Amino acid sequence: MDQDEGWRIGELAGRTGVTVRTLHHYDAVGLLHPSGRTVAGHRRYAPADVERLYRVLALRALGMGLAEIGEVLQGTASLRDLAEAHLARVDEQLLALQRLRSRLTTVVREAVTDTDVLDLVREVSTVQEYFTPEQLETLQQRRVELGEDVVRATEERWPTLIAEVEEAVAAGVDPSSPRGQELLAEWQELLHRFHGGDPELRNALFRMNEENTEQIQRDHGGPSPVSIDFITRAGL
Repeated sequence: MDQDEGWRIGELAGRTGVTVRTLHHYDAVGLLHPSGRTVAGHRRYAPADVERLYRVLALRALGMGLAEIGEVLQGTASLRDLAEAHLARVDEQLLALQRLRSRLTTVVREAVTDTDVLDLVREVSTVQEYFTPEQLETLQQRRVELGEDVVRATEERWPTLIAEVEEAVAAGVDPSSPRGQELLAEWQELLHRFHGGDPELRNALFRMNEENTEQIQRDHGGPSPVSIDFITRAGL
């Protein structure tokens, strides 16, 4: 290429929106070398160099690292394979962000104190004793699928439903009666929103409740053993 042909580094930077420093770095790591230089040693970029730069920028927009981009451009790695691996990482990050958003929503909505935050951390630690990371991801995905309105309505309904069961127990209602069956049906429906029919999730939930009944009732207004017995007998 003639020393006067091609784009100077400043021209290329201005037209593509990247900095001169970035172009120097791409050159240093072997990602984009200029095809020529002037007698004074100044870089000159040919049309093929510009095309390669746009490919680099496109792959960067997908979130790929420079090493991965180099492998793609050299043909030593499949773009599809790298994209699939990167997609998996992005999905993991999204799930982590969704879990974080859910916890932050709780903090903001309930105006919790520093002490409450510590309790939340302890609660999360307790939950992790009963549910695997995969199950927690499934639960978070179900929350997303249901939508915040349904989740909020479910959370708000639980205390009143538990109170209605307590009233039925106090009134001597027969669990097999129409009223008992009505309470059982709604109880099962709310639980189904949680576990989605997954038997392993359901069993983990029941085990957590059985082993922490008093704490759940005290700290979260959970059902008493008497209420759970009523619902259990209603399902027989």
